[in-house]
Amino acid sequence: MRYFLCSSLVISSALVGLVVSGCKEGDKSKMQMPAMPPAAVSVTAALAQDVPLYLDEIGRTTATESVTIQPQVTGKVMEVQFTDGAMVKKGDLLFAIDPRPFQATLDQMLAAEAQDSATLEWTKSEFGRFEGLKNTGAVSATDLGTKKNALAVAQAKLKADHAAVEKAKLDLEYCAIRSPIDGRAGHRLVDPGNVVGTSGPDGGTRLLSVQRVTPIYVDFTVTEQDLQLVRKNMTGGKLKVKAWIPSEAIEMREGELTFLDNAVQNGSGTVMLRATMKNEDGHFWPGQFVQVRLILSTLKDAVLVPSQAAQIGQTGPYLLVVKEDSTAEIRAVTLGQRQGDLVVVSKGVIAGERVITVGQMMVMPGAKVQVMDSPAGATTNQAVAEGSVSK
Repeated sequence: MRYFLCSSLVISSALVGLVVSGCKEGDKSKMQMPAMPPAAVSVTAALAQDVPLYLDEIGRTTATESVTIQPQVTGKVMEVQFTDGAMVKKGDLLFAIDPRPFQATLDQMLAAEAQDSATLEWTKSEFGRFEGLKNTGAVSATDLGTKKNALAVAQAKLKADHAAVEKAKLDLEYCAIRSPIDGRAGHRLVDPGNVVGTSGPDGGTRLLSVQRVTPIYVDFTVTEQDLQLVRKNMTGGKLKVKAWIPSEAIEMREGELTFLDNAVQNGSGTVMLRATMKNEDGHFWPGQFVQVRLILSTLKDAVLVPSQAAQIGQTGPYLLVVKEDSTAEIRAVTLGQRQGDLVVVSKGVIAGERVITVGQMMVMPGAKVQVMDSPAGATTNQAVAEGSVSK
């Protein structure tokens, strides 16, 4: 019996020892657990710079002048004096219509004019002779009146001849069809040998279209909610407009706003605007869809950060700012317009503060961070200065 009690005591002591030993070993391993290292992040400094306030829209290019060439006389096409798609100047010969029938008509009119001119001279002399005898009683008043009337008829007939000669000259001139504007020719719709005319459902035979593409118009619309903002900024002078082909965003071209429509369009609730671009190299083509940026004004000393620094939380956008002691702080911010790879921060951060651009997911607010070299921080002034496009 005594032996049993002693054995129980020994076993209990051993168990207590194991528990105590286990607790000590657990505490020891917990104390020796390594701390989490600072999160590695890339940062860039917020900068202050003047940036444009703008509206981005979709537009379409339009030729500044567009002419459909049609004949003004009926005849056979003898020559085509241009190449399809070529640039033509005002006054360049495009088509030649057979001039021989019109030359013959002109010669006929000139002959009739010469004949009637001679008749007029004879009628003048006859009237002068009769008028000299009216007080002698040798001629009656009726004969004098007849000669006076013949003179008036001869004068009117010669005037009609003059008009007929001018009409014949004009028809002969119309045989040479010339470009009325500087522009680019389309493809010809008739070939030599075809007879063209001035009658038909469209008023005559269509020969060619010529469009002026230098300069070129860019038409676009803004909503009526933005109309007042546009009108307000137009009072300071002409507004700048930038346009680019969506597939060639780096090729931004600049022009001026030259037209604002006088009414909001029914149904769409938009108003049409037009910009004029130089387009000397023919970069834009009539009928092309383009991206349009209407520059309304300039924001002075706006704070900019890389767009990848901005994060969205449950309460809205925020940035992670690295303080002087290398700890991260979360800042609620108010974001403005994109400016290339940057975005305007209108509230929450000041110029010079460092914001995290890469590694935000590993950062705990208030915890230390390790700042790494940040190539992303290089995207600063150049993106804004060049007016890079947001995608």
